[in-house]
Amino acid sequence: MNILTGRFFKVAALAISVSLLITPGVQAQGFFDMLFGGGVKRERRFPPPPRNPSAYQVKKANKAYKRGGAVTRISAPSYNEYRADPLVRVDFSSLASSPQQVAFQPGADPSFSELAGSLANFELFAEKRIADALVEHYAATPQFLWIADGAPNAKAQDAMRVLADAASYGLEPRDYAVEEPSASTAGSVAKGQALMRFEMALSARVLRYIRDAKGGRIDPNRISGYYDFPAPTLDPVASLASIATTSNVADFLQSQHPGNAQYQALRDELAALRASEDTSISVDENLLLKPGESSPELPKLLSLISRGLDDELGGEFGETLHRLGGTELYSQELVPLIQEEQKRAGLKPDGVIGPRTVQAMAGVSKDDRIGKVTVALEQMRWLPSDLGARRVFINQPAYTASYWEGGQEKLNMRAVVGKTTNQTSFFYDEIEQVDYNPYWGVPQSIIVNEMLPRLRRDPGYLDRAGYEVYNAKGKRVSSSSVAWGAYGSKIPFGVRQTPSEANALGELKILFPNKHAIYMHDTPQKQYFERENRALSHGCVRLSDPRGMAAAVLGKPVEYVAEKLKKGHSSEKVDEKIPVYVAYFTAWPNANGTVEYFGDVYGRDARLISAIERTDAARAPTS
Repeated sequence: MNILTGRFFKVAALAISVSLLITPGVQAQGFFDMLFGGGVKRERRFPPPPRNPSAYQVKKANKAYKRGGAVTRISAPSYNEYRADPLVRVDFSSLASSPQQVAFQPGADPSFSELAGSLANFELFAEKRIADALVEHYAATPQFLWIADGAPNAKAQDAMRVLADAASYGLEPRDYAVEEPSASTAGSVAKGQALMRFEMALSARVLRYIRDAKGGRIDPNRISGYYDFPAPTLDPVASLASIATTSNVADFLQSQHPGNAQYQALRDELAALRASEDTSISVDENLLLKPGESSPELPKLLSLISRGLDDELGGEFGETLHRLGGTELYSQELVPLIQEEQKRAGLKPDGVIGPRTVQAMAGVSKDDRIGKVTVALEQMRWLPSDLGARRVFINQPAYTASYWEGGQEKLNMRAVVGKTTNQTSFFYDEIEQVDYNPYWGVPQSIIVNEMLPRLRRDPGYLDRAGYEVYNAKGKRVSSSSVAWGAYGSKIPFGVRQTPSEANALGELKILFPNKHAIYMHDTPQKQYFERENRALSHGCVRLSDPRGMAAAVLGKPVEYVAEKLKKGHSSEKVDEKIPVYVAYFTAWPNANGTVEYFGDVYGRDARLISAIERTDAARAPTS
């Protein structure tokens, strides 16, 4: 081994040691977040890059890595098999400490304490938190909520009517069913036992209903890391205390649902769908068919076109439809027909039959629409009841972003969201800042998965392409000075792209700091907004009118934003934090309240439906 080679291996070993010692979550990452996260308020003057070390050393390090083994990658979140909350048997032992059979005497209403002993052998199952709340409440307040004069009271009747109407909210009434004690229950002892058990069962199911109405039937965070929602703020003991004092239990229970107009519009749509006749022809909403390809879905689509044929379209394409209506081959002869239908629907007439074309021509079947609305109602229960009079709402399946103020939609634009391999998460946050002529802090996942393979071949690539590289101490270094081959998925360097026309973020970005490193921004790739399928980014949301959105959240005219952009890189805080919903709804009401339907670009609806089914199955062994 010669001296140069020996030094190389020492350098490589030291680099590997450094990579193991420096973790992105500690001091280095804090600096990188500050430097690349968009919080820089003025241009920093950096020292010139250091002189390159021996090119031989860098080349040898990268070759050594190639010989060393597998290429490491940073993986995206995965989808999990959903695990529903298990039910537990309610432990009534502290309430029924003296098991006794007290006879119920007509005209003489036994007290709660006198009948509590009948709970000793009662098998009632509930979610653990609800089970604990039942015992806690009745131990502190041993009084009936639902019984008076030896029968279910008016409050109980009102509660049961609300629970029975759960389907109108997209919930499953079976989950809240309680058997009312029969008026003909034989024997005074049996009557007292039936009333006590009814009291407990109704309280348990009312608490489940409140939980589901306020926070949803499932925990979305268990489905995937792509979901990010805070735990719902529920206090079942306080809920029972409120029920004890309320004069209108029906209003109390209904008030647990979201109180916004969008939730009500979805409820109205669900009711209308269930009452309507299904005359739709179901076409695969994910169909992608190009000229020359075949699909059994094509005859269905042609049948739908024939059903809506008018004189103008019939005169031009009637004979073609009659002759080729049953074909599965999408021939060139049919392309002009599809293009004309696309034009009428306001789509780009490219002749490619994709999800948006299918939706425009076929709509969505009744059953599919009911499924989408049910999913949307569940997802609405994960969001705040009051969405905010001033807000930004991004709907990924619709590829749109909108700005609302005073309860009115003021701005609506096309958006690009994450690819299926780089999906945009579903969460909400608050907008804090606008960056003009921004730097792009390259995420570690892109550095590792996309840049690193090239850097091992060409270490100086970043220097030539308008990027800056910083070590863990914040010192700028030359890309060509880094032995990229010494690192795997943990790289103790930050990379950012300088402001320019070629910058991936375009001329501005709008920040709502979050752990997913997602924000809204401009893009130099304007052509993407003309596409039907706009799931094309690495996860961030690209806007077709970024200046308009920036002006809206700042409360300034667009001309103000234009002037700021002329002055180079800078940042500006918004006057008030504005809620932003990075949402995923395949059914959503537009500004007029009409529910529109969209393709399930990430296939999330089916996973959510599966999670709901697992929850229903877990709740089955109830008493």
